[in-house]
Amino acid sequence: MKAIVYTEGGGPEVLRLTERPVPEPGPGEVRVRVEVSGVNPTDWKVRTAGPQDEGEQVPNQDGAGLVDAVGEGVAPGRTGQRVWIWEAAWQRSDGTAQEYVVLPEEQAVPLPDKASLDLGASIGIPAMTAHRALTVRDGGPARLGPGALRGRTVLVAGGAGAVGNMAIQLARWAGATVVTTVSSPFKARLAEAAGAHHVVDYKAQDAAAAIRRVAPDGVDIVVEVALAANAELDVSVTAQNGVVAYYDDGAEVVLPRWTFFGNLRFQGVLVYTMPAEAKRDAVAAVTAALADGSLRVGKEAGLPLHRFPLERTADAHTTVEKGEVGKVLIDV
Repeated sequence: MKAIVYTEGGGPEVLRLTERPVPEPGPGEVRVRVEVSGVNPTDWKVRTAGPQDEGEQVPNQDGAGLVDAVGEGVAPGRTGQRVWIWEAAWQRSDGTAQEYVVLPEEQAVPLPDKASLDLGASIGIPAMTAHRALTVRDGGPARLGPGALRGRTVLVAGGAGAVGNMAIQLARWAGATVVTTVSSPFKARLAEAAGAHHVVDYKAQDAAAAIRRVAPDGVDIVVEVALAANAELDVSVTAQNGVVAYYDDGAEVVLPRWTFFGNLRFQGVLVYTMPAEAKRDAVAAVTAALADGSLRVGKEAGLPLHRFPLERTADAHTTVEKGEVGKVLIDV
């Protein structure tokens, strides 16, 4: 089978196309014929550091395809299922940038009939990050569903990004009022297409004033992509006892002195290390939202798709690293 591998850390040039044997599933595992692989920022960041173990590393956490073989202890009926894949390469040497991948069966989740393989390959890390961010508020739901956030106001920073897009869609599905910030008219149109009720171009208006007009008492949850840049804004618009859930850009953060007056909580979000129960809740909720038709991808959904063939995986990684707006997919 064809696979993309790397054996050392570095830029996209370390990725190479190779031939590998088709793997066999072990107990509790399934083998998925990968149709589409999704690329996330963590995929290229991990690549720069090198393989987790000695030997070849296949990149990419997310993907979608069909189960074509099952291991001992797995229901034979799973063969032929369309599935979406999450965390394929976390602490493992096999990601989704290959024609077949073997992984624990719970990481190959049945894909509802109405959901395309492109959609299945696009959710994974972005949707699970968004779900976690929307469920860490004190007294909030641990698992989203219709009405779970009714009466709440959510601020999504960077609503044109992949996580921001999923946060908007999941928050709408859960009944929240959604406000989002963007940096251009183009991104504003994407955030509107995703379903945001209110879009604030922070380069064209006073963001704090615009958000406060929508939520005079403050927003309940902030889904934050750039805490270092937005900490002062977040503190100024978040309601008492609210939460700023950040998945961040890695920059050092200085919090305003008055943060504690509002009893605000700042919660880091990283899918890979979040509690197992939170992962199960995210997978269940995302799958339910898919079945409801409440998650979409494509320009009409505010998340343009950028496609590459498997042999151009390096170009796909470069596109994500450069911050291209939308979702990068690899046709395996």
